[in-house]
Amino acid sequence: MKIGIIGSGFIGGTLVRRLTALGHEVRFSNSRDPETLADLAADTGATAVWAADAAQDADLVILSIPQKNVPDLAPGIAGARKPGAPIIETNNYYPQQRDGLIEEIEGGTPESVWVSQQLGEPVIKAFNGIYWKHLLEKGVPSGASGRIALPIAGDDEDSKKLVFSVIDELGFDPVDGGTLAQSWRQQPGTPSYGKDFGVDALVEALGQATNERSAEWKA
Repeated sequence: MKIGIIGSGFIGGTLVRRLTALGHEVRFSNSRDPETLADLAADTGATAVWAADAAQDADLVILSIPQKNVPDLAPGIAGARKPGAPIIETNNYYPQQRDGLIEEIEGGTPESVWVSQQLGEPVIKAFNGIYWKHLLEKGVPSGASGRIALPIAGDDEDSKKLVFSVIDELGFDPVDGGTLAQSWRQQPGTPSYGKDFGVDALVEALGQATNERSAEWKA
């Protein structure tokens, strides 16, 4: 597949490494000049581009940037992807630690719903709760003992199927976490966030989640 990645931090950069190793054609970016990504491009064979060009003709787009920076993205930044290509967003809202106050999220809008509203595009929530080193190192073949399960939330079933297949290819068990409106079940502070659960434990944790933000995750 052709995959465009906007954001090359811990999760975005790890996905550049993993997806190029699996043979995908990856274009990736940060908020600066592509030359600042020369080392990662040389290490992986992926192509560093300006953020505005990352989604060009992509079968899949991945957005992995600080939550507070989403409104600063160029309008229509994912518009050059192939028709119907899913947009995965990996973001988390860290009000005290990084992002400051975002009124809509504090008021109860799920984090990924807010991202979708900012982009003007549907999104799929995935990869937001796994530690980047585990994403890099702990993928194992399907059926292997101890395989980590990852939740996916979104509204379009075809998009979710493609994301499921990518997660399985990376060595993790995909679990349907519901609609985008239910994506709060995998936000920071919920029972599944940051845990390396298997399928059964992840399903149980998603079911135990509440949409009340704890004090640590409020502005």
